[in-house]
Formats: sequence, C-alpha cells, structure tokens
Amino acid sequence: MGEEALANLPEIIRLSRAQNGRFFGYVLGSGEPVGAVADLLASVLNQNVTAWRSGPAAVAIEQTVVSWLGQAIGCPDLRGHLTGGGSSANLMGLAMAREAKAPANEKGIRPGMLVYASDEVHMSIPKAVALLGIGRENVRRIPVDASFRMISSELEKRMRQDLAAGKTPVAVVASAGTVSTGAIDPLREIAEIAHRNGTWFHVDGAYGALAAIAERDQFAGLELADSISLDPHKWLYQPLDCGCLLYRSSQAAQKAFSHTGDYARSLTADPVEGFAFFEESLELSRRFRALKLWLSLRYHGIAAFRESIRKDLAQAQRLAESVRREPQLELLAPVALSAVCFRHRGTRQLSGEDLNRFNASLLKRVVERGRVYLSNATLNGKFCLRACIVNHRTTDADVDSVVPEVLAAATEAQS
Repeated sequence: MGEEALANLPEIIRLSRAQNGRFFGYVLGSGEPVGAVADLLASVLNQNVTAWRSGPAAVAIEQTVVSWLGQAIGCPDLRGHLTGGGSSANLMGLAMAREAKAPANEKGIRPGMLVYASDEVHMSIPKAVALLGIGRENVRRIPVDASFRMISSELEKRMRQDLAAGKTPVAVVASAGTVSTGAIDPLREIAEIAHRNGTWFHVDGAYGALAAIAERDQFAGLELADSISLDPHKWLYQPLDCGCLLYRSSQAAQKAFSHTGDYARSLTADPVEGFAFFEESLELSRRFRALKLWLSLRYHGIAAFRESIRKDLAQAQRLAESVRREPQLELLAPVALSAVCFRHRGTRQLSGEDLNRFNASLLKRVVERGRVYLSNATLNGKFCLRACIVNHRTTDADVDSVVPEVLAAATEAQS
C-alpha cells in the first residue's frame, strides 16, 4: 500500500529495454523525450477526442497532424485519423474496402469475397479478414520474387481467374515494408491492376511507409492507394500507441463506420463544429494521441526525422555489408529498408533442418548473452537471424557489435 507500491518501479524499468540502441528485435519504436512529455500531458488532460464539440483543440490538432503525415509521404490528398497501431488501421482500411465493394453492414456477408496479398503479408491482414467475416481462406496469397516482392503479373492472372469464376475481389493489399525483410511491393503496378479490376487498393505501410519521408522514390505509387496504414510509434519514434489510417474518401469511411445514435447526433449545420471522428472510425472513446506527435514534429521539425530515418537505413546497409564480408555468415534477403536477415553457415556437416536448428539455438544464445537483441524470420524455409533498425539512439558502434556477437555465440555453440 502507499509508497510501497512504488518500490517495484526500478525493477520494471530494468526489465524494459526496448529503447536501448542494441535492441534490434522486431519493428519496435524507441520512444522520444518530447513526445513522452506530451504523452504525460495527454494523460493529465484526459481529453476524449470523439468530436469537435467535445474537444475542439484536440480534434484540430489531430486533423493537422494527419495532414502533415499525408504531405510527408507524398499523399497530400488523403485524410484520416490516428489509431492504436497498424493492426487496427489495417482492420479499418479493409472494413472500408468491404463496404465500398461488397456492402455487408445491413444485410450481412455475401459469399465469394476475396482479398489479395503477397506470401509475405503481415499477420494483421488475415486477422482483419477473419474479423470482417470474409474468412482467412479467402485471402489469395500471391507469390513473391527473389526480393520478396509481390509478383504483379501473378496478381493480375489470379484476379482474372477469380472474376471469370464469379468471385468478388474486395481489396488488394500491398506491403510498403514487409515485416520479415522490409520488402516494398511494386506499388504502382499493383495499384493499376487493382483499380483496373474495380478493387480497393490498401497499403500496409505500418513498418515502412514513413520511410518515404527520406526515400520517396522507393514508394512510387503510394499516392494511388485508397487507404494506407502508418505507425508513427515505429519510424517517427513516438511513444506507444500512435498508429494512423489515411484514406481517400471520407464518404467511404462514413459508410463503414457511421452508426450514430440519437444521443450523439450533432445539431449544428457547420461542418467544422459537426465533425466527429467516430463517424469515420471504429472507436468512440479516443485518446489524445495527436498531442505527442504534434509537439514532437513542431519541436524537432520534419527534417530531423528525415535525417534520423536516413541514418537507420544507412546503418542497415552497414550491417548487411558486415555480414557479406564475413565468410561464416550468409545474407538471406536484399535490404530494402532497415531489416537485415542472415544466418550462420554452420559446419560442412550441417544442412537443411539441421542448419535451421543450429541457427535457432544460435539466436537463443545471442539473446542469453545479453549484449545485442535479435529476432528471427524464416525465408524460403531457411531460419534466419533478423536485425531491424528503427531506433534514433542506435550508433554505428551498436551496429558493428552484431556480427562479433553472433560469431562469439557460434564459437560457444560449436565448442
């Protein structure tokens, strides 16, 4: 009771190390001090950001921040709102797609609805498809090329087959940074195929789309999306949680999410005063997420974030080059963004599943040594060690520590 409850705080802090520059596991943002101060203020204010009439300043700030995000990634015509993260943004984007292409809110799901995505799609997409009643079996998995990017010609072929069979393509989901390798699907080609076939084009950009702030050319075609998920709590280094859904049509959002009860009806004819986020979003109660991003962007400026993202991208290339130079290691995927996937070659006697098991045990040993934290992925049946750099605190020295740590752990494992 009382002050004794505070005694556990140092231990909690000790066991929470995601902000460390050598934490390379997952696509996990590192937090940022100005945003943290603003997040504390948001908790103190406890402003519920439902509609303009209940929180005019908070609504205006969120609308401003969303506009800044759209402009920063080259999509100034999109609007939207902040979310808890990429999973909820993907769910809402696909809900909009379903209501736009095969309305189900009033009379329920119709058979034959399909969603297309690559073999490398994030797990939040089939989860969203399941929650929307379309069914995970109706996610068409499109093959990827040697760079783990969706093969657009395979997408078009599959869509034509399904249309000829009387199916209803609801959405095509492209990845602007896959979770395993950071691969960026050919966005423009996929957009043209989707729109040519009357299908919603959604981009899962939760990991990588904000890198368009620094590397716009890699994301050509992003501006053609009907909806995009973003995660400022990843590559804008914001405290959790801070996701975003951008979309082209507020009418499509309202068609999916507007279910206003009489008690929430606005009595004004002024579109500014009458605006309500709950008319275009899944959430009614909404935290003042925008305050931290608004203050952080104003304090540092977008140029500072651009340079920090470029640093992360350069450090990923630095690590990839270190892997290439080491004969005992093998790079398993091109480095498009900041995810580096590699494995130890093991001894001559190891191959196939034996080599996979060796690398799995190697990863466990690296983590137990406690000097760097890596995660894992499986590419073409090969278990790999994975480092992802989305931390403004990471230094070149941190990056340079990865290969020696892996080699040291391998020596221990083989001794």
